[in-house]
Amino acid sequence: MLTLLAALVPVVALLGLGTVVQVPFVALGPGPTFNTLGQVDGKQVVDIEGTELDPTSGNLNMTTVSVRDGLNVFEAFGFWLSGRYGLVPREEVYPADRSRDEVRQENAADFAQSEESAELAALHYLGEPVALVITDVAEDGPSHDLLHVDDRIVSVNGTAVRTTGDVQRAVADLAPGTTATIVVDRGGQQVAVPVTLGARPGHADKGYLGITPTERPEVPFTVDFNLAEVGGPSAGLMFTLAVIDKLSPGELSGGRFVAGTGTIDSDGKVGPIGGIPYKMIAAREAGATTFLVPAKNCDEARQRVPDGLRLVRVDDLNGAVGALDALNSGADAPSC
Repeated sequence: MLTLLAALVPVVALLGLGTVVQVPFVALGPGPTFNTLGQVDGKQVVDIEGTELDPTSGNLNMTTVSVRDGLNVFEAFGFWLSGRYGLVPREEVYPADRSRDEVRQENAADFAQSEESAELAALHYLGEPVALVITDVAEDGPSHDLLHVDDRIVSVNGTAVRTTGDVQRAVADLAPGTTATIVVDRGGQQVAVPVTLGARPGHADKGYLGITPTERPEVPFTVDFNLAEVGGPSAGLMFTLAVIDKLSPGELSGGRFVAGTGTIDSDGKVGPIGGIPYKMIAAREAGATTFLVPAKNCDEARQRVPDGLRLVRVDDLNGAVGALDALNSGADAPSC
Protein backbone atom coordinates (compact mmCIF):
# COMPACT_ATOMS: atom_id res chain seq x y z
CA MET A 1 0.00 0.00 0.00
CA LEU A 2 2.80 2.40 0.88
CA THR A 3 4.47 1.61 -2.41
CA LEU A 4 1.25 2.37 -4.32
CA LEU A 5 0.78 5.63 -2.47
CA ALA A 6 4.37 6.61 -3.17
CA ALA A 7 3.84 5.94 -6.86
CA LEU A 8 0.60 7.95 -6.96
CA VAL A 9 2.06 11.06 -5.33
CA PRO A 10 4.04 12.27 -8.39
CA VAL A 11 1.12 11.40 -10.68
CA VAL A 12 -1.28 13.47 -8.59
CA ALA A 13 1.27 16.27 -8.40
CA LEU A 14 1.71 16.20 -12.17
CA LEU A 15 -2.05 16.30 -12.69
CA GLY A 16 -2.32 19.24 -10.34
CA LEU A 17 0.43 21.14 -12.06
CA GLY A 18 -1.10 20.40 -15.46
CA THR A 19 -4.31 22.16 -14.48
CA VAL A 20 -2.73 25.30 -13.01
CA VAL A 21 0.49 25.90 -14.95
CA GLN A 22 -0.11 28.06 -18.02
CA VAL A 23 1.83 27.49 -21.21
CA PRO A 24 3.34 30.31 -23.34
CA PHE A 25 1.11 29.42 -26.28
CA VAL A 26 -2.31 30.34 -27.62
CA ALA A 27 -4.63 28.07 -29.62
CA LEU A 28 -5.87 29.28 -32.98
CA GLY A 29 -8.96 27.68 -34.46
CA PRO A 30 -12.12 28.22 -36.51
CA GLY A 31 -14.03 31.35 -35.54
CA PRO A 32 -17.49 32.68 -36.41
CA THR A 33 -18.42 33.43 -40.02
CA PHE A 34 -20.80 36.19 -41.08
CA ASN A 35 -22.78 36.54 -44.28
CA THR A 36 -21.96 40.03 -45.53
CA LEU A 37 -25.21 39.98 -47.51
CA GLY A 38 -27.26 39.18 -44.40
CA GLN A 39 -28.03 40.47 -40.93
CA VAL A 40 -26.50 40.27 -37.47
CA ASP A 41 -28.54 41.26 -34.41
CA GLY A 42 -31.32 42.64 -36.63
CA LYS A 43 -28.99 44.90 -38.66
CA GLN A 44 -27.62 44.50 -42.14
CA VAL A 45 -23.94 43.57 -41.96
CA VAL A 46 -23.40 45.90 -44.91
CA ASP A 47 -26.04 48.61 -44.68
CA ILE A 48 -26.45 50.93 -47.67
CA GLU A 49 -28.96 53.78 -47.36
CA GLY A 50 -30.03 56.45 -49.83
CA THR A 51 -30.12 54.51 -53.08
CA GLU A 52 -31.96 51.62 -54.68
CA LEU A 53 -30.35 48.24 -54.03
CA ASP A 54 -30.26 45.21 -56.26
CA PRO A 55 -31.73 42.04 -54.68
CA THR A 56 -29.17 39.51 -53.48
CA SER A 57 -29.29 35.89 -52.40
CA GLY A 58 -26.83 33.22 -51.34
CA ASN A 59 -23.85 33.91 -49.13
CA LEU A 60 -20.67 35.97 -49.25
CA ASN A 61 -19.28 35.03 -45.86
CA MET A 62 -16.33 36.65 -44.16
CA THR A 63 -14.41 34.32 -41.87
CA THR A 64 -12.55 34.72 -38.60
CA VAL A 65 -10.07 32.93 -36.37
CA SER A 66 -10.75 32.21 -32.70
CA VAL A 67 -7.94 32.73 -30.18
CA ARG A 68 -7.84 30.74 -26.93
CA ASP A 69 -5.47 32.24 -24.38
CA GLY A 70 -4.53 31.41 -20.79
CA LEU A 71 -4.15 27.69 -21.52
CA ASN A 72 -2.91 25.18 -19.00
CA VAL A 73 -0.86 22.17 -20.07
CA PHE A 74 -3.82 19.84 -20.48
CA GLU A 75 -5.92 22.38 -22.39
CA ALA A 76 -3.08 23.07 -24.79
CA PHE A 77 -2.52 19.36 -25.34
CA GLY A 78 -6.24 18.82 -25.93
CA PHE A 79 -6.46 21.59 -28.53
CA TRP A 80 -3.41 20.20 -30.31
CA LEU A 81 -4.88 16.70 -30.41
CA SER A 82 -8.21 17.93 -31.77
CA GLY A 83 -6.78 18.66 -35.22
CA ARG A 84 -8.99 21.77 -35.42
CA TYR A 85 -6.62 24.03 -33.56
CA GLY A 86 -2.97 24.96 -33.81
CA LEU A 87 -0.65 26.22 -31.10
CA VAL A 88 1.52 29.26 -31.70
CA PRO A 89 3.78 31.19 -29.32
CA ARG A 90 1.70 33.65 -27.37
CA GLU A 91 3.96 36.57 -28.31
CA GLU A 92 2.94 36.16 -31.97
CA VAL A 93 -0.57 37.24 -31.01
CA TYR A 94 0.12 39.31 -27.91
CA PRO A 95 3.63 40.83 -28.26
CA ALA A 96 5.47 41.39 -25.01
CA ASP A 97 5.79 45.13 -25.65
CA ARG A 98 2.01 45.65 -25.93
CA SER A 99 -0.85 44.98 -23.55
CA ARG A 100 -3.93 42.98 -24.54
CA ASP A 101 -5.94 46.20 -24.65
CA GLU A 102 -3.40 47.75 -27.01
CA VAL A 103 -3.57 44.70 -29.26
CA ARG A 104 -7.38 44.88 -29.28
CA GLN A 105 -7.23 48.57 -30.15
CA GLU A 106 -4.83 47.89 -33.01
CA ASN A 107 -7.07 45.11 -34.32
CA ALA A 108 -10.10 47.41 -34.09
CA ALA A 109 -8.24 50.12 -36.01
CA ASP A 110 -7.26 47.60 -38.70
CA PHE A 111 -10.89 46.49 -38.97
CA ALA A 112 -12.10 50.09 -39.34
CA GLN A 113 -9.48 50.67 -42.03
CA SER A 114 -10.64 47.53 -43.84
CA GLU A 115 -14.20 48.89 -43.87
CA GLU A 116 -13.07 52.20 -45.33
CA SER A 117 -10.88 50.51 -47.95
CA ALA A 118 -13.69 48.12 -48.86
CA GLU A 119 -16.10 50.98 -49.55
CA LEU A 120 -13.54 52.87 -51.63
CA ALA A 121 -12.49 49.79 -53.61
CA ALA A 122 -16.13 49.01 -54.39
CA LEU A 123 -16.90 52.59 -55.44
CA HIS A 124 -13.85 52.69 -57.73
CA TYR A 125 -14.86 49.36 -59.26
CA LEU A 126 -18.39 50.63 -59.89
CA GLY A 127 -17.17 53.92 -61.35
CA GLU A 128 -18.73 56.01 -58.61
CA PRO A 129 -17.22 59.44 -57.86
CA VAL A 130 -14.42 59.53 -55.29
CA ALA A 131 -12.44 62.73 -54.70
CA LEU A 132 -8.69 62.56 -54.08
CA VAL A 133 -8.12 65.42 -51.66
CA ILE A 134 -4.99 66.76 -49.98
CA THR A 135 -5.61 66.73 -46.23
CA ASP A 136 -2.12 67.72 -45.04
CA VAL A 137 0.98 69.43 -46.44
CA ALA A 138 4.25 68.94 -44.54
CA GLU A 139 5.71 72.27 -43.45
CA ASP A 140 9.24 71.07 -44.27
CA GLY A 141 8.26 69.25 -47.46
CA PRO A 142 8.71 70.14 -51.15
CA SER A 143 5.02 71.04 -51.59
CA HIS A 144 4.86 73.61 -48.78
CA ASP A 145 3.24 76.85 -50.03
CA LEU A 146 2.69 75.21 -53.45
CA LEU A 147 -0.04 72.63 -52.83
CA HIS A 148 -2.83 73.36 -50.38
CA VAL A 149 -5.16 71.47 -48.05
CA ASP A 150 -8.43 70.72 -49.92
CA ASP A 151 -6.75 70.74 -53.34
CA ARG A 152 -8.12 67.83 -55.39
CA ILE A 153 -5.38 65.94 -57.18
CA VAL A 154 -6.05 65.24 -60.85
CA SER A 155 -2.70 64.07 -62.22
CA VAL A 156 0.99 63.70 -61.37
CA ASN A 157 3.39 64.62 -64.17
CA GLY A 158 0.85 63.71 -66.81
CA THR A 159 -0.37 60.51 -65.15
CA ALA A 160 -4.02 60.58 -64.10
CA VAL A 161 -4.54 59.46 -60.49
CA ARG A 162 -7.65 58.19 -58.70
CA THR A 163 -6.32 56.64 -55.48
CA THR A 164 -3.71 57.34 -52.84
CA GLY A 165 -1.79 54.35 -54.21
CA ASP A 166 -1.79 55.96 -57.67
CA VAL A 167 -0.19 59.10 -56.22
CA GLN A 168 2.41 57.17 -54.26
CA ARG A 169 3.44 55.10 -57.27
CA ALA A 170 3.53 58.03 -59.68
CA VAL A 171 5.73 60.07 -57.35
CA ALA A 172 7.96 57.14 -56.38
CA ASP A 173 8.71 56.49 -60.06
CA LEU A 174 10.30 59.95 -60.32
CA ALA A 175 13.80 60.71 -59.06
CA PRO A 176 14.42 63.26 -56.31
CA GLY A 177 15.21 66.64 -57.85
CA THR A 178 12.70 66.11 -60.68
CA THR A 179 10.28 68.97 -61.21
CA ALA A 180 6.89 67.26 -61.42
CA THR A 181 3.72 68.96 -62.61
CA ILE A 182 0.87 68.33 -60.19
CA VAL A 183 -2.53 69.21 -61.65
CA VAL A 184 -5.11 69.97 -58.96
CA ASP A 185 -8.68 71.16 -58.89
CA ARG A 186 -8.63 74.26 -56.71
CA GLY A 187 -11.97 75.92 -56.13
CA GLY A 188 -13.41 74.45 -59.31
CA GLN A 189 -10.51 75.40 -61.56
CA GLN A 190 -7.68 73.12 -62.66
CA VAL A 191 -4.24 74.47 -61.78
CA ALA A 192 -0.89 73.03 -62.88
CA VAL A 193 1.62 73.31 -60.04
CA PRO A 194 5.33 72.55 -60.61
CA VAL A 195 6.95 70.93 -57.55
CA THR A 196 10.61 69.94 -57.27
CA LEU A 197 10.53 66.57 -55.57
CA GLY A 198 12.53 65.72 -52.48
CA ALA A 199 13.77 62.26 -51.47
CA ARG A 200 11.34 59.95 -49.73
CA PRO A 201 12.43 59.27 -46.11
CA GLY A 202 14.13 55.88 -46.03
CA HIS A 203 14.22 55.67 -49.85
CA ALA A 204 16.80 58.12 -51.20
CA ASP A 205 16.13 57.11 -54.83
CA LYS A 206 12.36 57.76 -54.78
CA GLY A 207 10.55 61.05 -55.18
CA TYR A 208 8.68 62.73 -52.33
CA LEU A 209 5.92 65.37 -52.37
CA GLY A 210 5.32 65.77 -48.65
CA ILE A 211 1.52 65.66 -48.82
CA THR A 212 -1.20 63.42 -47.40
CA PRO A 213 -3.84 62.55 -50.01
CA THR A 214 -7.17 61.14 -48.81
CA GLU A 215 -9.99 59.55 -50.80
CA ARG A 216 -13.49 60.84 -50.09
CA PRO A 217 -16.63 59.24 -51.53
CA GLU A 218 -18.90 61.75 -53.28
CA VAL A 219 -22.01 59.62 -53.59
CA PRO A 220 -25.60 60.36 -52.52
CA PHE A 221 -25.78 57.28 -50.34
CA THR A 222 -24.06 55.94 -47.22
CA VAL A 223 -22.34 52.63 -46.58
CA ASP A 224 -22.13 51.36 -43.01
CA PHE A 225 -20.74 48.11 -41.61
CA ASN A 226 -22.35 46.57 -38.56
CA LEU A 227 -20.08 43.97 -37.03
CA ALA A 228 -18.90 44.40 -33.46
CA GLU A 229 -16.21 42.49 -31.58
CA VAL A 230 -14.35 41.61 -34.79
CA GLY A 231 -10.81 42.83 -35.40
CA GLY A 232 -8.11 42.79 -38.03
CA PRO A 233 -8.09 43.70 -41.72
CA SER A 234 -8.99 40.36 -43.32
CA ALA A 235 -12.70 41.09 -43.97
CA GLY A 236 -11.85 43.69 -46.61
CA LEU A 237 -12.39 41.53 -49.70
CA MET A 238 -15.75 40.10 -48.62
CA PHE A 239 -17.04 43.51 -47.51
CA THR A 240 -16.09 44.92 -50.91
CA LEU A 241 -17.90 42.15 -52.77
CA ALA A 242 -21.02 42.70 -50.67
CA VAL A 243 -21.09 46.42 -51.53
CA ILE A 244 -20.66 45.63 -55.23
CA ASP A 245 -23.32 42.93 -55.13
CA LYS A 246 -25.86 45.25 -53.53
CA LEU A 247 -25.17 48.16 -55.88
CA SER A 248 -24.95 46.34 -59.22
CA PRO A 249 -27.22 44.09 -61.30
CA GLY A 250 -26.98 40.32 -60.91
CA GLU A 251 -25.73 38.20 -58.06
CA LEU A 252 -22.04 37.62 -57.43
CA SER A 253 -22.68 34.47 -55.43
CA GLY A 254 -25.04 33.02 -58.01
CA GLY A 255 -27.21 31.98 -55.08
CA ARG A 256 -24.44 29.71 -53.79
CA PHE A 257 -22.60 29.71 -50.46
CA VAL A 258 -19.31 31.51 -51.08
CA ALA A 259 -16.89 32.38 -48.29
CA GLY A 260 -13.45 33.93 -48.32
CA THR A 261 -10.88 36.17 -46.75
CA GLY A 262 -8.26 38.74 -47.68
CA THR A 263 -7.24 42.32 -47.07
CA ILE A 264 -8.00 44.93 -49.68
CA ASP A 265 -6.79 48.43 -50.46
CA SER A 266 -8.64 51.14 -52.33
CA ASP A 267 -6.83 50.09 -55.54
CA GLY A 268 -8.53 46.69 -55.24
CA LYS A 269 -5.38 44.73 -54.49
CA VAL A 270 -6.10 41.66 -52.32
CA GLY A 271 -3.51 40.85 -49.66
CA PRO A 272 -2.68 37.72 -47.61
CA ILE A 273 -3.91 37.02 -44.10
CA GLY A 274 -3.16 34.67 -41.21
CA GLY A 275 -4.99 31.59 -39.97
CA ILE A 276 -6.34 30.46 -43.32
CA PRO A 277 -6.57 26.72 -42.42
CA TYR A 278 -8.96 27.57 -39.57
CA LYS A 279 -10.99 29.98 -41.70
CA MET A 280 -11.49 27.25 -44.30
CA ILE A 281 -12.70 24.82 -41.63
CA ALA A 282 -15.14 27.43 -40.31
CA ALA A 283 -16.39 28.19 -43.81
CA ARG A 284 -16.98 24.55 -44.72
CA GLU A 285 -18.74 23.81 -41.43
CA ALA A 286 -21.02 26.79 -42.06
CA GLY A 287 -21.97 25.36 -45.47
CA ALA A 288 -19.59 27.05 -47.92
CA THR A 289 -18.68 25.20 -51.11
CA THR A 290 -16.41 27.92 -52.59
CA PHE A 291 -13.64 29.76 -50.77
CA LEU A 292 -11.83 32.83 -52.10
CA VAL A 293 -8.12 32.63 -51.21
CA PRO A 294 -5.60 35.48 -51.53
CA ALA A 295 -2.99 34.33 -54.06
CA LYS A 296 -0.14 34.54 -51.53
CA ASN A 297 -2.04 32.20 -49.18
CA CYS A 298 -2.57 29.50 -51.79
CA ASP A 299 0.45 27.36 -50.87
CA GLU A 300 -0.68 27.20 -47.24
CA ALA A 301 -4.33 26.68 -48.15
CA ARG A 302 -3.60 23.69 -50.37
CA GLN A 303 -2.10 21.78 -47.44
CA ARG A 304 -5.39 21.37 -45.56
CA VAL A 305 -8.43 21.72 -47.82
CA PRO A 306 -11.66 20.53 -46.15
CA ASP A 307 -13.62 18.01 -48.21
CA GLY A 308 -16.19 19.65 -50.44
CA LEU A 309 -14.55 23.11 -50.46
CA ARG A 310 -13.38 24.56 -53.77
CA LEU A 311 -10.49 27.02 -53.54
CA VAL A 312 -10.47 30.02 -55.88
CA ARG A 313 -7.27 32.06 -56.16
CA VAL A 314 -7.69 35.85 -55.99
CA ASP A 315 -5.07 38.49 -56.79
CA ASP A 316 -7.28 41.56 -56.94
CA LEU A 317 -10.88 42.73 -56.95
CA ASN A 318 -11.29 42.44 -60.71
CA GLY A 319 -10.07 38.86 -60.49
CA ALA A 320 -12.44 38.05 -57.63
CA VAL A 321 -15.49 39.37 -59.48
CA GLY A 322 -14.33 37.70 -62.68
CA ALA A 323 -13.87 34.36 -60.92
CA LEU A 324 -17.36 34.49 -59.43
CA ASP A 325 -18.85 35.43 -62.80
CA ALA A 326 -17.01 32.49 -64.36
CA LEU A 327 -18.38 30.08 -61.76
CA ASN A 328 -21.89 31.43 -62.30
CA SER A 329 -21.63 30.73 -66.03
CA GLY A 330 -20.16 27.25 -65.55
CA ALA A 331 -16.68 28.24 -66.69
CA ASP A 332 -13.38 27.60 -64.93
CA ALA A 333 -12.01 29.95 -62.27
CA PRO A 334 -8.41 30.32 -61.10
CA SER A 335 -7.61 27.68 -58.52
CA CYS A 336 -4.98 27.31 -55.84
